[in-house]
Amino acid sequence: MTAPSTYGLSTQARNLQWLLTDLVEEVPGVNSVAVVSSDGLLLLSSDPGGGAASAGGSGPGGAGRPRGPRGASADLATIVSGLGSLTTGAAALMEGGSVKQTMVAMEHGSVFVMAISDGSLLGVHATPDCDMSVVAYHMALFVGRAGHVLTPEVRSELRQSMENTP
Repeated sequence: MTAPSTYGLSTQARNLQWLLTDLVEEVPGVNSVAVVSSDGLLLLSSDPGGGAASAGGSGPGGAGRPRGPRGASADLATIVSGLGSLTTGAAALMEGGSVKQTMVAMEHGSVFVMAISDGSLLGVHATPDCDMSVVAYHMALFVGRAGHVLTPEVRSELRQSMENTP
């Protein structure tokens, strides 16, 4: 794995990067992960070379695992933001309260979206044969650990980090 640059980042931002990398490397079937702010901006990404965290494919469960194409996490962020908006609108129309999780099962994969306490969203693109309950469980762990850390200051820092990544 190529370690993401953590130079100049706060402890909280580095911890979020570590949590994201851990989610990608430790959960079988996860292709890519994106954390999106409430206004749709990509904050963290597992896209190799395309985000604040890198998931290059080594480590337990990571060796030789397929990844999406370069830029896949940016596409995932767009999808996550759109699904978040759509499901929030649907919940409002149905008077269903806040949306906790959305899952889209497709022939060749799955997309999971989970709300983070500040309005940000965690999105995961997984293989069609993933264990959905395991993916959802690990996403819930990430959300539980990240929710209190993802302050406006850390979001701003992560946004800036994404803009400065080549």
